[in-house]
Amino acid sequence: MNRLSIYVLALGVFLTATSELVVSGILPVIAEDLQISIALAGQLITAYSLAFAIGTPILVSLTSRIGRKKVMLGSLAVFIAGCFVSYGSATVSLLMASRIILGVSSGVYLVVTLGAVAKLVPAEKLGGAIGTIILGFSSAMVLGVPIGIAVAGWLSWQAIFLILGLFSLLVAFVIVRLLPETEGDAPVSFRQQFKVLGSVVVVTGFLLTFFRESGNSILFTYLTPFMKDVLLLNASHIGMIMLVFGIFGAIGSRLGGYGADRWGASRIITFGIIVQAAVLALLPVYAGSLPIGLGLIALNVFCMFATGPAIQTYFIQQAPHSSNLVLSLNTSIVHLGLAAGAGTGGAMANATSTVLYHPWMASFVVAIGLSAAMVSFSLGKRRLVKLQERA
Repeated sequence: MNRLSIYVLALGVFLTATSELVVSGILPVIAEDLQISIALAGQLITAYSLAFAIGTPILVSLTSRIGRKKVMLGSLAVFIAGCFVSYGSATVSLLMASRIILGVSSGVYLVVTLGAVAKLVPAEKLGGAIGTIILGFSSAMVLGVPIGIAVAGWLSWQAIFLILGLFSLLVAFVIVRLLPETEGDAPVSFRQQFKVLGSVVVVTGFLLTFFRESGNSILFTYLTPFMKDVLLLNASHIGMIMLVFGIFGAIGSRLGGYGADRWGASRIITFGIIVQAAVLALLPVYAGSLPIGLGLIALNVFCMFATGPAIQTYFIQQAPHSSNLVLSLNTSIVHLGLAAGAGTGGAMANATSTVLYHPWMASFVVAIGLSAAMVSFSLGKRRLVKLQERA
């Protein structure tokens, strides 16, 4: 698999991720145009997340026997259709339906892309390839959302989805021409695939994902008020600062993938989460210093994105014959963790009337994720030793 093919697949992830992330930046515009409340407009995000979390593992499992290229193109075709429905939406009900279509198709595309890359690149280059795919997602945060907001102001919010659909058509055309066909998971039955869910190694890995994403969400859902009210950052500078954070995340995802190849996924995960927990614990202590506070947040973002490719690589290594199922369930758990973290952060804000202590709670929850990771790594090593002894 050549480097160009990986970048094309990452571009597809960039487009599908932008369809998810851009809505949060244009909610007021959508609400005003459709004459609905911000609260109702916010349910567009909920509909997408639920469709992603629930629909993705079901469809990935049902299509596991089909060639990866066919499923990838099918998910892109549905995504393109969802974009065009969004473009033509004049009512909130139609737009809500399009969000469900986009959520499911984006989830399937992401998971199948990760699974296909795992089959097409050498094992020693897996982390770097996964890092490039994840880079597509982090780039959506850096570039996709600001560009989408600009397009909404220049043309209309509907035009964003038309552009995403047209570029996705181009990606699909290139995939048809460049990407080789890859076999699905036909040799392994559905029953055998789901047996992997009984593996304590995989289950504790899922707990790592849940607590890690919950901890991240506790801080990042309320990052803007934290920077404004605690760090006393000028509101006019927040957009630029978020762009800088996104760049740190993009660099982190790139380096994290290469680190997983060179030093192993478990080492990158361990190091990244330890640094995250320490940084989050220090953040309230240095709340009086804007430069140190922003530097700590930037380091946290870097580590957060660096561990992402390593976690995906770890799951593929632990369940090579059920990687699509495990990755799809992991993406669902990501969204559940984000929702749990946002809810926890909201409860804390209501109880304390401040977001000063959110990083401490985030640090505690991330540390729980690290404990789950240690259990998973230990059991994984024992299993490997047993397999070697039998061989």
